[in-house]
Formats: sequence, structure tokens, C-alpha cells
Amino acid sequence: MFDTYISVSTTDRAAAIKQDAASEVEDAAALIFYRTADGSHNNLKCPFAGMSGTRFGRNFPLNECYPDDIQALMQPNPRTVSRKLMAKKGTSYHADIINILAVGWIQFQVHDWFNHGRDKDAEPYKLKAEDGDDWHEPNIKIPPTPADPTRTADDDRNLPPTYVNTESHWWDGSNIYGSDFEILKQLRTFKGGKLNYLEDTGLPIDEETGLPKTGFTENWWLGLSLLHEIFTKEHNSICDMLASANPAWSDERLFQTARLINCALMAKIHTVEWTPAILPNSTVHMGMMTNWYGLVGERVAKIFGRVSDSEMISGIMGSSQSDHGVPYSLTEEFCSVYRLHSLIPDSISFYSHANGSDLGEHTFKDVSLSRTMQLLNNLSREDCLYSLGIGKPGAMVLHNYPDFLRKLELPDGEILDLAATDIFRDRERGIPRYNRFRTLLHKKKLSSIDELTSDPVLREELKEVYNDDIDAVDLQIGLLAEEPPPGFGFSETAFRIFVLMASRRLNADRFFTDDFTPEVYTCEGLDWIKNNTMKSLLVRHYPGLALALKGIDNAFKPWNNLSQAWIVDKQGERRLAASQLMAERRSSLRFR
Repeated sequence: MFDTYISVSTTDRAAAIKQDAASEVEDAAALIFYRTADGSHNNLKCPFAGMSGTRFGRNFPLNECYPDDIQALMQPNPRTVSRKLMAKKGTSYHADIINILAVGWIQFQVHDWFNHGRDKDAEPYKLKAEDGDDWHEPNIKIPPTPADPTRTADDDRNLPPTYVNTESHWWDGSNIYGSDFEILKQLRTFKGGKLNYLEDTGLPIDEETGLPKTGFTENWWLGLSLLHEIFTKEHNSICDMLASANPAWSDERLFQTARLINCALMAKIHTVEWTPAILPNSTVHMGMMTNWYGLVGERVAKIFGRVSDSEMISGIMGSSQSDHGVPYSLTEEFCSVYRLHSLIPDSISFYSHANGSDLGEHTFKDVSLSRTMQLLNNLSREDCLYSLGIGKPGAMVLHNYPDFLRKLELPDGEILDLAATDIFRDRERGIPRYNRFRTLLHKKKLSSIDELTSDPVLREELKEVYNDDIDAVDLQIGLLAEEPPPGFGFSETAFRIFVLMASRRLNADRFFTDDFTPEVYTCEGLDWIKNNTMKSLLVRHYPGLALALKGIDNAFKPWNNLSQAWIVDKQGERRLAASQLMAERRSSLRFR
């Protein structure tokens, strides 16, 4: 079931694996050693797999992936779902296990993985504003997902709706590097392999948009801006390391090898740091560590490398590439379970990284789009990172969708209810509703809404909106209403898709499997990946954060609050209070 995917298109767009694809790099042999800008030639036997402009696949049988007719598509009204189940009731629910940096991280990664694009000229769907709605117009407009330009007459007869990914499907840092060769050229200095970055001012700014020049800039905000800067700086640091070890290397070889190392480091951070932070469950932690290091564990892997050809024993990294007989792509279901907008807070409080003093509060709108750069002109990067590090994100529950996203003003003047859009997108793209979705994942079918949540108020609200029909409950609503197991920051149903694809996108990528070798990455490059963490990057690029991160075992967990956790001893030295030391010790021992 899980390997049922819509065939990748072989029409003009997919055939854009040009005969002269090697023009992207120095020579034809380089296709074997480097990632291409558009993601082609990762699988040398199926060169178009995973490249930008190819289709999203499916995790479910295709007969389960047809949307309802237009009338059923609107039932219940997605705007009603947004107003009555997703809107806040004056109270915000916060997550205590992670920080706001973790929210920035997942959006940073999503921008590497997938984007359906926008068709500004298409006729929008219109949701009727009902009695009591304060929307500024009679209708709430939702632009349709752009049509798949590669569909054929046979597709129309035999397949449910299909959509293409504007980004490469691979875990290849396209958020930093772009998914197009022309964009990539604009980001490079062509000196020493480096990307454009100025230590004094950061990423170059596009005068038209007011946003930094980087691989992906949609939905821009402070967290994204900081992470793009960090990993641009990291790319350039890797170039310096490689140049020192290989002084005769060309600009091209330095750039391409640094990109490989940087991408693998991001994949490692997501696998063994971000995931265990938001899912602090011992079984999940072991599973993610096994994905990366195998059952031998991190310590043995770091000392001896791969000790077995077995993926189970020595992990996926460096094992044999496998696409399980299906050309690799991300799936529509994967896109759906990564709708984590409730993690975003409506406002962020800022504090000094030096002493914890209050620097003021800003709404999320104040730290987004071009206003991000205004904030970065007034506050230091260290202060911003520290504030995200101690800040609490929202919780993944009903009635906790950010207010500003329910009336989101886009740069072109369009206004969206993103909560209603999230609901509608799943219906439009043929994602099964919650109860069917969970049964397709071999979970027990629910017989009533009463089985979905133990909260009596939520039960009544769900019954009212969905006319007491558990099978009508939308996927996003079910995921937010579902009570997750202990140690889960989001739904266990969503986790089943997540964990399936977490392995598949490593397995299918030859740069994480067959070509995860010293010949491709260099010994120094593999050591760089092995020895760095998100915390080490932060402290290396921003030494002023060392105190806030002292004793913290995972940079996506809450950092030391400098206004509360530190005391001055008799000698005038700042040190952690005893209670904080005990908390750190418990944290560091948790998964040993």
C-alpha cells in the first residue's frame, strides 16, 4: 500500500533532463559526484525521479485519492470549520517541550521539500461568509492548486488529480540553493565555492521584494531569515575547511562538495535532533537514531564508521540505495501531515542574549515578510536567536490556530483564511478524510465522534459542525482533536506517514546511500557531518549564545533563561542555579 505512487510524468517537463545537463557543472563525470540544481540524475537509472516539476506521489491506493464533487467539496463550509473549531477563544495553548526555533526549522525544511506553487490568474473557489462572520467580503476566496501541466488524455481517464512540485523532491537544500540552475548561479560568488553573504549585513537583499536573495523566500519571517543565514554561513565555512585541506580544488568542486556536506548536515539535524525534540518518546528517539547510525549507536558509528552492510546494524547513511521499485517522490499525504501552522505563536517576546533583559514584544506580523529585515536592523542576530530559543510555540490542538493566519495579508494584496485553506486543500487534492485516512494506515476505524476526543466541549462542537458524522471530519481537524500518546508533540496518525517517508527519502537518495563515501564527501566532509550539531553551529557562528546553550543537549528544546536561571556567586562569576543544573542533568540522562 505504502509504495503506491502516481507515475512520474515523462512529458516535456520531466524530459527537461537536458542532453547537456552536464553544463551545470564542469564535465559529464560531475553528474556522478554532484547534486544537480533541479534534482535530476540523483537516481542514475531513472534520472527524472524527484526532479523539480515532477508529480507528487501517493501513499494510498489511487482509488482512494479522488476528491468529492464540487458540492460535497464545500461540506461543511471550510470557513465554518475555521471559525468554530480552529479559531482561538481568547486563550493560546503553548508547547513546553520545544522552542520557537523548532517552528522556524520545520518551515525551513518544508521549503526544501515541497511547494505546489500559485496560479494567480485562476478563478478562485468562493466560500460563503455565513451569518455572524466578520469577513470583509461576502465570500472567502481560495485560489485553486495549480493544474498539472504534464497530464495527458490517458491520465485524465485513469488517474485522480495530480499536481507537481515546483521544488526538487530530494533533501538537497533547495531552500538555500534553489531548484533551478539560473537561480543557483545568482546566489554564488564563484570564488572559493562560496555563496553570497556579507558578515556585516547578512544575505544580499532583493530591491524588488525587500527580501533576502536565497533559494526560497515565500512565507518569509524572522525564524526563516535566521536559519537561511546560518546555513549560508555554514556553507561558506565548509568551503574554507575544504580549501584548506585541498588547496588545488576549483571553485566548482569546492561549491558542490560543500553543498553535499551542508545538505547532509541539515538532514542529520532534522533526523536526530528536531524529531526527538518534538516527539520526546524513547521509542521514537531510538528509531530516528537507528535510521542514522544503526543499532550500533552513535558512539560506535563515530569511532568505526559502518561496521556492517546491514541498514539495521549500521543505519541508512552509506547503505545501498533503494527506491523499492518506485521512482522517488514526496507524496500529497506527506504534505498534508506537515500542516503545522498551530505551532506558530501570534507574538514573540524579545530579550537580550547577554543578560536576559526585556527588549519588547512584537506580533508575528511585525516579524514577517520585509518587516523581518527592519527588525534585524534593530536587534542583533544573537538577541533574536536567543528569544526564539527561550520562546514557547503554540500547541497542536484545536482552537489554537494563529489569529493573523486566519486573515493573512499577502504581498500582492490578496487576503486568505489560511485555516480554511488548509481544510480545503486536503479535500481538493483527494486526501481522505480523517477516519478513512487512519484506517488506510491500519488504525482502528472510529464509530463516532465520541471516540475521537475525551473533551466533552470539543465533542459537542465537532458534532455540531460535522452533523455528528465521524466520517465527515476533515483530516486536519481529526489530527488536532486526536489525543496523542505520551511524548508526542503531534498526532500519532500523522506520525505514521512521517516515519514512513523519513526512511524512504534517505533510502532513495544515492548521496545518502551509495555515494555517502569519502570519495564523494571527502574524509574531512564526513567528519564535519559527524561532529556537528545544531548547537555547535549556533555557538560557532554566534559565540555570544554559548551561555544560553550551556548544558542544553538539544538546540530545539527550551534554552537557559538568562533572566531566571543564572546567579552571580561571591567571586562575581555567573553560574547556573542549582535547580537549573539538576534540570540539565535530568535532560542529558533522559535517553542514555
